[in-house]
This record gives sequence, C-alpha cells and structure tokens, in this order.
Amino acid sequence: MAFRGLKEFIEVLEKEKELIRVKEYVDPILEIAEITDRFSKAAKGGKALLFENTGTDFPLLINSMGSLRRINIALGVNELDEIGEEIRELIQDVTSPKANFREKLAVLPKLGQLSSWMPRIIKARGRCQEVINMDPDLDILPVLKCWPKDGGRFITFPLVHTTDPGTGIRNIGMYRMQVLNKQTTGMHWHRHKVGARHFREYKEAGKKMPVAVALGGDPAYTYAATAPLPDNMDEYMLAGFLRKRKVDLVKCITQDIEVPADADIIIEGYVDPAEDFFLEGPFGDHTGYYSLEDWYPKFHVSCITHRKDAVYPATIVGIPPQEDAYIAKATERIFLVPLQYSVIPELLDMEIPTAGVAHNLTIVKIKKDYPGQARKVMNALWGAGQMMLNKVLLVVDGSVDIHNYKELAVYISGNFYPEEDVYFDKGPLDVLDHAASVMGYGGKMGIDATHKLPEELNRNGLNEELHPQTGKIEEVDFPGVVDVNYQLLKEGISILVVAVKKESAGQLVDLAKNLHNSWSRNGPKVLFLVDAEVKVNDLMAVTWLGANNIDPQRDCWILTNDDGANSLIIDGTRKLPGRDDFKRNWPNIIVSDEKTIDKVDEKWLNMGLGEYLPSPSNGYRNYVQKGGAEVEE
Repeated sequence: MAFRGLKEFIEVLEKEKELIRVKEYVDPILEIAEITDRFSKAAKGGKALLFENTGTDFPLLINSMGSLRRINIALGVNELDEIGEEIRELIQDVTSPKANFREKLAVLPKLGQLSSWMPRIIKARGRCQEVINMDPDLDILPVLKCWPKDGGRFITFPLVHTTDPGTGIRNIGMYRMQVLNKQTTGMHWHRHKVGARHFREYKEAGKKMPVAVALGGDPAYTYAATAPLPDNMDEYMLAGFLRKRKVDLVKCITQDIEVPADADIIIEGYVDPAEDFFLEGPFGDHTGYYSLEDWYPKFHVSCITHRKDAVYPATIVGIPPQEDAYIAKATERIFLVPLQYSVIPELLDMEIPTAGVAHNLTIVKIKKDYPGQARKVMNALWGAGQMMLNKVLLVVDGSVDIHNYKELAVYISGNFYPEEDVYFDKGPLDVLDHAASVMGYGGKMGIDATHKLPEELNRNGLNEELHPQTGKIEEVDFPGVVDVNYQLLKEGISILVVAVKKESAGQLVDLAKNLHNSWSRNGPKVLFLVDAEVKVNDLMAVTWLGANNIDPQRDCWILTNDDGANSLIIDGTRKLPGRDDFKRNWPNIIVSDEKTIDKVDEKWLNMGLGEYLPSPSNGYRNYVQKGGAEVEE
C-alpha cells in the first residue's frame, strides 16, 4: 500500500485503533519523549501518538512504527515474512533456467514490474513544496530534546539525501541532526556510512556538498533510509518495491538534488567540507547509553518547504525496546532472503534480539553439511554489509526455534564446548560501541553451537560426553559476589550469572578462576559477570548491559580446570580508566529526570492517554552512575 504523506498513514492507524491523539499542549523538550518511552515499553509497543499541540504549527507523530502491527501496516503486509517470500519468488522467476522461448517470454512481465518500482523525476513542484520558506527558521518545527543530558534538540527521523559527486548516484541515510541555531544543524554521519563517504569525496574535490533532508511522506521512505542496502543501490527502488508504486521525485528549490514529491517537510542546504567540525552531542542513543561528544560537520539550511497539511515525524531511542527494535525486525525478516542468495545459501533463519541493540548480538540458524561450516558462516556474515559491525554471533542448526530464547539457550548449552567452539576475531564495530578499546574497532566473538560432525569431535582427547554439561553446582560464596542467578542452571541452561561488586579488573580474573576451580566437569559452560546493581534474574537487562559492555577479545576468555572441563568467562561489567586501565570515557545509562516524570504524571489524566503507564526510567535509575552523560570515577 502506498501512502501519500503522513496524513494518510495516520488515518489508517486511527482506523486500526493504533493511534492516540493528544490535544493538550505537551512540551517537545523532554515531555514528549518521556510519554513516548512509556508507550514504547508497554505491551506490544503500545500505541502511536499524534501530539496535535506542540507549540508550533505542526503536529508531531511518534512511535508510528513501534509495534509489529504498525510496522506491518507501514509496509503494507500482514506479516513481515511476506516481503522476504516475495523477494524469493522474484529472484527465482528471473534467475531460474528457462526450458524454452515461451518460458523466457514469461519473465518479461517480472522485468517490467522491476522497472515500475524505479523512482522517476517529475518537472512540476510537489506537495512537499506547497509552502516555501526562503528565509528558513528551524524553530518553526517541534524538534525534540529527548533526554536530560542531551546536548540540545535533535531532528530524530531525517531522510538525508546526498549524491556521489562523481557518479551522481543518490543515497538516503538517517543521520541525527543537532539543532545549533535557526539555520544550522550538525550532521552525525559515522565514518562507515555512505553520506560520510560522499562528504570525503566532496572534500577531495574542493566543493560544497548539496544536501536535502526529507521528513515524513510514505513510511516506506523512512524504512528504506535505514535498510542495509549495497552501496550505490537506490533506496527509492526498495521503497517502490515495498509500496508497489514508484516514488515521484522533484528537484529542490535551492539545491541540485531530488526529494520525494509527497514528503511532508523538506530541509534544503549544504555541508561545506572546508569548514571546521564542531563538537556535537552528547545524546541518548539506541544502545541505551549516551553517545559522548565528538566532532562532526555542520549542515547549513538554505530553504525549508512543506505541505500545507504537513506532520512532523519523530522517534526516540534509548533503553530497549523502542521503535527502532521493530524497524530492525523488519530488516531481519526482509534481508534474510538476499543473504541466502548472495552470501550464505545454507542460512535458514536469523534473529536479532532487541536486547542486542542491533549490532551487539545476532543468532543464525544454518543447514549444516560439512565440518567448519559454522565458522565459514561467521566469516561470511562479518563481511556482509552492515553485518560487519556485529559483535557476538551465535550459529546453530537442527530443529531448534531460534525465536524461542529458552529453547535456544538449552540447545546451545548442549552443543558447544567453550575451548573448541568459541572463535575470536577483530574487525569494524559500530562507532557507538562504547566498550571497544578504540572507537569503531575491536573484538568479535563467534560461538559454534551446531551439532558436531565426526571430524569435529575427539579434539585434543575430548569426547562427546563432555558436551552436555548440566551446570549443577553448590551455592556460590566468594568475596565480592553480590547476587547469583541459579535458575538458568535448573532449567538446563548452562549459564551462571553473577553480580559482583568490582574494585579492580584483576579481582574478576581471580574470582573467575576460583569459581571455575570449585566445580568439576558439571560446572556451567558460561560464567557471566555483571555489575553489582544489575538484577541477575532480569535476563533482558543482563543481556542488554552485558553485551554493550564487552569487547570480546579483551573481556571474554576460556578457563579449563583439572577435570578437563572448561568455561567461557564473560566480563560484562563497566570498564573505567582508573580501575580497568580503559583509555576511553565511559557513558552513562539514559533515564528521564524526576522533574519531567512528575510533570507527565500530573498531566496524564488530562491528555486522554488511557490507562496510566509508570515511567520506565524509575526501573533503571539504579543503573545510573555518578556523573552526567559520562560516568565519573
């Protein structure tokens, strides 16, 4: 289904009872984000929210794709897997051998269908240009400030259009834009993003870089801007495929660049590569931690255009789950098929857990036919587009349901032997990965939990008997241990989660050795160490915090005791310079401030939001450390 602007999408959401209209004034500074966070973490993603009184002429739509139901509506399907199956059928129809001329002719309609999804440029002005502001002022927009330690207000759902200066090929990316003044923002594109590559090429050419930012329009545009497409593949072709209608583009008023004719708002401008960078941030990010200050280029606004009925789209990111978890789920299901056909034919299924915040943890299931195949898959995925940023990769096979975490954990417990089946590597990491020893580069860990073939057994004198370690141990009583989760062991999951009051890095090494030597071959295969304040029975928090806080090559290691049993030790605690010889600043957890929470509580009944939802921030406040956006020692 194609939506001609956010207004049409809103009408469908309202018809499907997936939208709440808020008519009372709500401040875009902190209050909208606090309300949205409550709905994002409600059952099944809560509702989409339309704030009609923002102190500007523009209503604000948020959490619009923040549930499986709403992401399906946005992309015009009943189930996300329908899109992957359509891609599969298309590939098979076009590429399969043809027995005769008639079968070859039958492919022509499919090829015509492909061409019908290609974007086209129209000469008339678009609806996005019904109102033209040649003296632009960003203050006309209800730009959010999401979290109390943010460096300012940010445009959170921008579709940033740039072109390759050599080829003219378009790219649409989503890069956070901090508002500096009425006509200037930051442009937070990470070094591995296409927009950043275009910037470097304009700098080498000594030219200013034209940029256009689209807001709103068909939600398929927003999704396409986040999709991990190959470099130089037009995101609007994907959007055309998803909406089953080509995207009409119009030329900007002040820049030589095209944008969707039916977008809600367009911000035109340029980035000058000759200009000094500015210190951008900090801001709360999708990891659930603040991203600390760093240097980025400025974007100068030359014109703002918009529809007469324009709606300002926004999102928030923070402690999962948030709206981005459902966008990531769409990517997981849509891009499974292209991975199967282009890189990993043995790939059967993929799961990107919400607690892994997209890049920290991925689980894949394969059809295994030969020894070493799991490691082949690891290397292939770590070399495939945005999967290069993955930090921990689990590979399984067989009949296990990888979307059932308990079943998956039991299966993994019986199918990997730490000393032989844990694989460490180094490579690119997300720039937002705060645990890496250096920004954007660090350790990766792959775990082969597939059934082992004969060639993979009897290694180093080991035999298959050792694999089903059950992890039955006596109660742990060691100095520094605050709490222990024994429940997983009782359920056949060979993981012991231990909360530790950490004083030094060496303390954890000694604790791990003492714990490991205290159990025999029936000890747990994984010892997961977390900070003292972490609730060890809250597996969402344990996974989210622990995966965020590790550099696998530095913080994960194998211990073997006298009985020949071994365990994978994972140090998922904070790393600080004075305590751990860590060389970077450590960010703080994101929570709302108590003043904003109280304001929202007071307004709740008058806003028509339905049943009262408590602030999720109160449940995470104990994780916040001394300091601001950055942890103080």
